[in-house]
Amino acid sequence: MSSRTLGPDDLATPRPIYVVWETTLRCDHACAHCGSRAGPAARPDELRTEELLEVADSLIRLGCREVTLIGGEAYLRGDCCQLIEHLSAGGVRVTMQTGGRGLTPTRIRRLRDAGLAAVGVSIDGLETSHDLLRASPGSWRAAMDAIANARAVGLTVTSNSQINRVNKDELPGTAAALREAGIAVWRAQLTAPMGRAADRPEWLLEPYMILEVMDTLAEIQHWALAQAAREELPISRAFHVRLGNNVGYFGPHELLLRSHPGEAEAHWQGCSAGKFVMGLESDGTIKGCPSLPTGPYAGGNVRDADITQVWANADEITFARTRGIRELWGFCKSCYYAEVCRAGCSFTAHSALGRRGNNPFCYYRANKLKKQGLRERLIKRVAAPGEPYDFGRFEIEVESWSDDAPSPTKRLPVIA
Repeated sequence: MSSRTLGPDDLATPRPIYVVWETTLRCDHACAHCGSRAGPAARPDELRTEELLEVADSLIRLGCREVTLIGGEAYLRGDCCQLIEHLSAGGVRVTMQTGGRGLTPTRIRRLRDAGLAAVGVSIDGLETSHDLLRASPGSWRAAMDAIANARAVGLTVTSNSQINRVNKDELPGTAAALREAGIAVWRAQLTAPMGRAADRPEWLLEPYMILEVMDTLAEIQHWALAQAAREELPISRAFHVRLGNNVGYFGPHELLLRSHPGEAEAHWQGCSAGKFVMGLESDGTIKGCPSLPTGPYAGGNVRDADITQVWANADEITFARTRGIRELWGFCKSCYYAEVCRAGCSFTAHSALGRRGNNPFCYYRANKLKKQGLRERLIKRVAAPGEPYDFGRFEIEVESWSDDAPSPTKRLPVIA
């Protein structure tokens, strides 16, 4: 059972069971779709080592069970191993999400020896598309080498992909490459209009494209299960597609792609920001989710506030615990699934439309509109200001489905 699996006691009292911690904004990439606009420079006011360790102790007291270190690139901090050792000694499972460019055999052994339990390597399509999105020739090859290096030292290794118009037609090929590399769990999420991605609207999926993407991901899952059966592998060892929080919702593939092998069937149950999830930025900013835009969702800072009190009381943190459906608007307000879904992923809705409560990137919604001969597009109206975790503003435009229909994705071969 995963350390993030929720039990009855977890549902009774909100606590940050899973924390995603950006320890530095310094990165050995400067990805063209990066939501935090990470790059060569760290923030000028990043937490010092002693501050990191104090925060780690606070997380342990709050009942945190898993911390994922991110950046930038978390391994570029000289005290990364020290932080991993400290958290691990406190009973916290420590993982890392990485672009993998500098995850050499030597570095990954040091991280494992410090207590790192797992690593997720970002693969955003096949080589040409990945290198374009990462703005770094050779990035795809380095990331695939990172997967091999991490597997070689015995770490659990997963992968995730941001899906956009650059790579959406490469999903089957990407899945096949990852399966061949030994990846068992592949998490899919949409590139949202945040950070540098907000500057490139031509790369973002149109809302109606979620139908094609979800249908393709379901085909990939069926293909992977068929492959496992042919190779006589147990389902637990098959290649599995997992949905990120901003992919879905409530279409015909919901249970297939949201459920975990060996566990009860699952479906989307609303934004978990500030309920079971916390995000921390490298300057000490506390958020309910690491992806939320900083401006509207900074609940406080560990340097001048008690993290326990911020978690318990800050409106910017607790909004998902207390809201009903009154804040919903647009299509989501009258949706059949409104009470459960509550407009899907808060950060995606807010970064696209300037406030949460209405999310056009939804299978159920796109499919219902398609049956009416309609589809939605996003039109950029306001540019993002150019800061970490920033956003601009788009507006929804409804048009006839028959106009400029999308080309089909190349399918995987059918297993006889």
